Amino acid sequence: MTIETIFAFDFGVKRIGVAMGNTMIRQAEPVKVISAIDNATRFADIGALLEEWKPARLVVGLPMHPDGAEHEMTARARKFANQLHGRFSLPVELVDERYTSAVISAKRGEVIDDRAAAIILQQYFDTH
Repeated sequence: MTIETIFAFDFGVKRIGVAMGNTMIRQAEPVKVISAIDNATRFADIGALLEEWKPARLVVGLPMHPDGAEHEMTARARKFANQLHGRFSLPVELVDERYTSAVISAKRGEVIDDRAAAIILQQYFDTH
């Protein structure tokens, strides 16, 4: 069995949470929060992480309304996933991220995007 490193992203307009794990331990860990304003800087930061860790695949959280209906951020997350695939030529999978932020206890104003990414990746591990 080949052990693969997998990265997950909690996409947001202002911040992108990043988490990683591997297929042997199957435990997601928060890595960092990317707070880049423009796409070029954002993808340069992501590219540096991918170069350092060499993941085999990427996972992107897909936000939806509680009833499963799509909204504006759903389309943006899909576009982000497509951009990741196009720029880095890695397989990208989408994972339903409803309720990920709800299970994180955070203080007001606390940045939790990397922990949300870890929950998204843990959901991926738990269902694959």
